Amino acid sequence: MLNRVISMENIEEVKEVKTMRKDDNIVYVGKKGAMGYVLAVVTQFNNGAGEVSVKARGKLISRAVDVVEIVRNRFMPNVGVNDIKIMTEELTSEDGSRNKVSAIEILLKKQ
Repeated sequence: MLNRVISMENIEEVKEVKTMRKDDNIVYVGKKGAMGYVLAVVTQFNNGAGEVSVKARGKLISRAVDVVEIVRNRFMPNVGVNDIKIMTEELTSEDGSRNKVSAIEILLKKQ
């Protein structure tokens, strides 16, 4: 939350903050247990989000699918899969080499 008066000079900064808040509804699946990410998704919906995006790369794609299925089947049967996007991302390692990694984004929406 901004604790200052908004002037014309910093209006672009405020727009940037609002844009960053749209990303609050994204859950990036990593190496933790699936239930931690399930809790994050359910929390987003309980805080008023209409849509939540679950993203993962590489070997963690299967965990992202597990998270979505646990949310849909155990906790929130009124949530459905709105869209699934698959892509390839190119990452640069510390030594400068480039690697291509599969990625997925699963968009969940309240029905």
